[in-house]
Formats: sequence, structure tokens, C-alpha cells
Amino acid sequence: MPTPPDTIMDADLLARFSAITGAAHALTDGAAVAPYLVESRGLYHGTTPVVLRPGSVAEVSAILKLASETGTAIVPQGGNTGHVAGQIPREGRADVVLSLSRLNRIRDVDPIGNVIVADAGCVLADIQKAAEDVDRLFPLSLGSEGSCQIGGNLSSNAGGTAVLAYGNTRQLCLGLEVVLPTGEIWDGLRRLKKDNTGYDLRDLFIGAEGTLGVITAAVLKLVPRPAGHEVAFAGLRSVTAALALFDKAQQRCGGALTGFELMPRIGIDFTTRHIPGVRDPLSSRHDWYALIDVSTSDSAETARMMVETLLTEAMEADLVQDAVIAASEDQRRAIWHMRESMSPAQKPEGGSIKHDVSVPVSSIPAFMAEADEAVMAMIPGARICSFGHMGDGNVHYNISQPIGVDKQAFLDCWREVNTVVHGIVLKYGGSISAEHGIGQLKRDELAAVRAPIEIELMARIKHAFDPAGIMNPDKVLRAER
Repeated sequence: MPTPPDTIMDADLLARFSAITGAAHALTDGAAVAPYLVESRGLYHGTTPVVLRPGSVAEVSAILKLASETGTAIVPQGGNTGHVAGQIPREGRADVVLSLSRLNRIRDVDPIGNVIVADAGCVLADIQKAAEDVDRLFPLSLGSEGSCQIGGNLSSNAGGTAVLAYGNTRQLCLGLEVVLPTGEIWDGLRRLKKDNTGYDLRDLFIGAEGTLGVITAAVLKLVPRPAGHEVAFAGLRSVTAALALFDKAQQRCGGALTGFELMPRIGIDFTTRHIPGVRDPLSSRHDWYALIDVSTSDSAETARMMVETLLTEAMEADLVQDAVIAASEDQRRAIWHMRESMSPAQKPEGGSIKHDVSVPVSSIPAFMAEADEAVMAMIPGARICSFGHMGDGNVHYNISQPIGVDKQAFLDCWREVNTVVHGIVLKYGGSISAEHGIGQLKRDELAAVRAPIEIELMARIKHAFDPAGIMNPDKVLRAER
């Protein structure tokens, strides 16, 4: 079948783009390009005439300058781990994919100043390792940390498992280097914790999903590595009990409480069934579970005492039915691995309709009860696997297809189910996107749930930075052309 005309780039223009990176880093072969055109869930497939892999900020600048002059759409891409297709080019269009993977240098590590300066293409795990090498911690932690890149983390304002203590990626960034759509380079790599000199341009680019410019480097915050670290896993009878346990954990542990994750029994069943090496840490089954992570700066004994006291009081109050404290670093990692495997463990169970939402922490039990009732009324036999970061109100409200139901027929209900669940989220004052962003998946919903003046202000910002409309068009906001 011939390629549609609107996916073809003029040969001379393609040659000009390729000359910037060199032919070896301008991918046009179908097999080489294919991994850049689909996201992990397989919901979105795009097209591109070329994937450009620049090796320097100067090359990124030259690419964007040429794109601006020629009206060529550019789609920045990091590790391609995003869940809302913000990194995927549009289907049937000649969008150029700009991969940042070759910009992967740690520029500087300053343990005294507690900062690390890293290129946008650095893999998150490599940044964590560089911090560890100087006895520091970069606290951003995600299930995809072995492949996601910090530029993508910043562009989506990624959350992860440590938001309760350290905040989203936005709170972990002091400064940015950004290439604007015109090719101009903004050097905002400041290391200051206090800087009130005008508008905070940094915060415009964080969470903008590549629609305003291309992040090429960042100054990131480090923290001292904790002296004590404990992980506990508790069996509970209800989400209400989990909320009461969280409240008690905040009182007993204070700022040492670095994680509080909620998991359902069905999620434990999925992970132990499909993820090699995962096992249930408790000998009996429970309806709900909490993962409690505590880190202290003074000693391991303090952390242990905090967790033991918390669990003892919680059992006396009949909040916890059973619990175990990890006895080693390997056991701590195993418990976290089980939690982080909960999303991929759903895939072998068939189709899954997913929601990345947040509600006020105190509203989590009521939201989940109401959403469960609504979903079961729509899809009898649906297997609801809702889990996530209870400490910051972020619930991954996922629904696996009923056993024996046709997968595609189930997935065809995606939008209808999203509408119902998101309506309940908004009823409780929540957000339809807690940490994954908007991308293509939630673009039209964004316009429906945010006030018209908010959408208008976003559009004005977009036009001010990108009047030609070349930066990641049709992501977050609908393109004007």
C-alpha cells in the first residue's frame, strides 16, 4: 500500500534534517523507527518520516530552528514509557520524532550543595546511581526507572512512590536548560533554592509535555541518604482501615514516613500469578494491604522502633490484621517490586481500562466505594484492581475485563467507563490526571473538566512560546492546524 502523501517529507528537507545529526542518527528504516511509534499499552500508533537522535544541545537547537522555518512538527521523546501517548507522533502525519537518548551525560554532582546536573536523556536509574556514589539520594522512584529518562520525567511532572515525602518531579528540580521552538537556548541551570527574579519560567516547562520547548538538561535536588530504612507490609480488612492506619502512621512517624501504598487482594493475586519471583509476604489472605516505608536520618534503630510501635498500636486498635517487617534490603526490594509490578501484572489477565486519578486523601474510601458500584453496574463481573499512592491521594483505578468476555468488546467501553469514573473523581474535588499527564489520551477530557478561562490561558501560553505550532501538536491542547 503506498504511503499517504501527508506522511511523506520532501527529500531535500529530510536531507537537511539528517545532515544536522548525521545519517547514522537520522533513522528512516521501518524496523529501526518502529519502537518509537507505539506506546507500551498499544493504544496509539504514529507515523514519522524520520527519528532524529541529536548528540548535543547545539544539534537540538539546529533541528528546532529548521523545524520552525519550515513548519515541521516535532515530537520530543525520552524513554517512551509514558502512558498517555504524549511522546507518540500523530498517525498519518509527517511529525518528526526527536529522541533525547544520546543526551545522556551527568554534567556535575555536588554533594555539598546537594545537586546533580544531568542531560535530559539520562536514565532515571543512572541518576539515582550517580547520587548513591556520593552518599546522596535522588528520591524520584518509578516502576520504569530502568528505562525512563529524566527529560520525560520533567516534561510529565512524574510522581512515583516517594511523593509523600519529597514531592513530584517539579519539587525536585532547581533549574532547566531548554531549547525553544525557534532554536534559541534558554540556560536556566540555576542551583538556587531562593530566586525571586521575575516569572518562574522553569515551572512552565515542567509538566508541559514537550509542547512549549525541549528540555535538554536539569539541575536536580539530592538529599542525604537515610541512616535507617524500614518497609512493612500489613493486611487490612478495608480501605477505611487503611486510611485510619495512614493517619496513625503520620502521627507516629511524621516526616520519616516516605511511602504509604494501598493494594487490593486481586492485585496480589495478579502479581504472584504472573510476575516471576513475587510471593505474598503474609501467610493468610486479606482484602486490602498497605506498604509502609519509613526512612530516618539518625539511625536504623529509630526507624525500626517507629514501625514496630506503629504496627503494635494499629493491631491493638484492630486496624491491622497481620503484618511483617522486611528483615533485609532484599526483602524490602521484594515488597516494593510486588507493588511496582501490579500494573504490568494486569496485562496477562486481558484488557484493562485504566485511570490515573487523585482525590483528597480523606475521600479515598468514599470515592472507591462509589466508583466500584458504578463500574459493576456498567460491567457485571468486572475485576477492579485499584491501587496506588494512598499517602498523596493518587489512585490507579484499573479495571480488568470479566473472565470470558471478549477483550475488544470490553476495551470499546473505555471512554464510557472513563466518563463515569472521572465524573465521580470530580465530584470529590479530584483530578483526572494525577501523575501521567494529558498527552493524546486525555486531551479532549481536559477541555471538558477545566474552566474555559484555564483552557484559554493555556492556549495563550502555548501560542506565546510556539506561534508556529510545531511543538508536539495535538498533545494537551488541540492543534490549531
